[in-house]
Amino acid sequence: METEILARIQFAFTVAYHYIYPPLSIGIGLLLVIFHASYLKTGDKAYENLTKFWLKIFALTFGYGVATGIIMEFEFGTNWAVYSRFVGDVFGSALAAEGLFAFGLESTFLGILLFGWNRVSPKMHFISAVGVLLGSMFSAIWIVVANSWQQTPAGFHIVGEGLNARAEITDFWAMVFNPSSVDRIIHVWQGAFLAGAFMVLSVHAYYIYKGKFVEISRKAFKIALVIAVVFSLAQLLSGHSSADGVAKNQPAKLAAMEGHYPANSPADLYLLGWVDNEKEQVAGIAVPGGLSFLIHQDFNAPVQGLWNFPKQDRPSQVNAVFQFYHIMVAIGMAMIALTLFALLMWFRGKLFDSKWLMIVFIFSVLLPQIANQAGWFTAEMGRQPWVVYGLLRTSDALSESVKANQVLFSLILFFVLYTLLFALFLYSLNKKITTAEDLQPTA
Repeated sequence: METEILARIQFAFTVAYHYIYPPLSIGIGLLLVIFHASYLKTGDKAYENLTKFWLKIFALTFGYGVATGIIMEFEFGTNWAVYSRFVGDVFGSALAAEGLFAFGLESTFLGILLFGWNRVSPKMHFISAVGVLLGSMFSAIWIVVANSWQQTPAGFHIVGEGLNARAEITDFWAMVFNPSSVDRIIHVWQGAFLAGAFMVLSVHAYYIYKGKFVEISRKAFKIALVIAVVFSLAQLLSGHSSADGVAKNQPAKLAAMEGHYPANSPADLYLLGWVDNEKEQVAGIAVPGGLSFLIHQDFNAPVQGLWNFPKQDRPSQVNAVFQFYHIMVAIGMAMIALTLFALLMWFRGKLFDSKWLMIVFIFSVLLPQIANQAGWFTAEMGRQPWVVYGLLRTSDALSESVKANQVLFSLILFFVLYTLLFALFLYSLNKKITTAEDLQPTA
């Protein structure tokens, strides 16, 4: 296998694995703030116990997120040296801001939050919870800004030529607020809030199903359900806004997301389908002119297709982009349906009467995780063959000295290491859920 393919697989694998944890941290962080605020407002010890219980799970996911993110820094230098040189100024400023304003804030307040019980005032402890949430959200901002600049570069000029070319920042705020960053930050935050909400829903549905910690779990479940309803619906709006931005700034990616090949003709909106990459055809169930309507509010408006672009400038794996995009959308709709149905059952006073519904929620923890991963693969595979859109091709971004066998060896090593780490994470998580010392009734 070619060095480029192996390097891409390795980076995709490590990022996909790492991306399990940061969204969970952000989402659980929001629930921690709400549980803590509820305790301060009502004095109900149940909310204090929920805060303590979920704080331990937050710390677990935070730790794994930090550990699994370090390897990517090395991959930039070993496998993608040309890319690192090209984006060094942009990534350096964004990652420095992330370290200074986000990671530092999150780590400092996490220490107070973990060890400050009965050592600082309840209000200071609550402020620490807010600080941890803001730190995790700020961290997401700078990472997404760096990635968004690759999708829609702005605020720079090119210095040097050939392998020594690099992007130098000319307008820092234009770089930060590049055309896709705001839409993508909002979309990522909402996906993270859903990851945390469905994690809480899953764990407390399990307790309710098993008849353990029922009263306290009902309180937690209702709060998490409201969060899940709000952000499931909000994802519809931010997803539509993101798609509008892709249509404007990365039309080849949008065409790949819907398998739209013809140049400048009305585009259908596929509910499901299969793209034949060789024949450049799509088979499936579609709303005629649906994509044209979503973008231009006109079923007959032309949309740029993949035939508008030279073949070497199109995403090569159109079917993969199509499938990942439709998986993300389908799961988003499933989350809306599930949470609205649960809300209806709540209003009817039957939310916790249906054991089958609790079983569905136990497994629903996978939904936002799969959607987040599918969305990320859509974004990254859809901008190919560019690692920096329109400026640097992925094939030109590789390190010149790295060999295929070296990348393959490190890929196997990372796979073994990450598999062991994931098994350890699941073991630790399961132990905290099954023991749940903080949820035990007190005398």
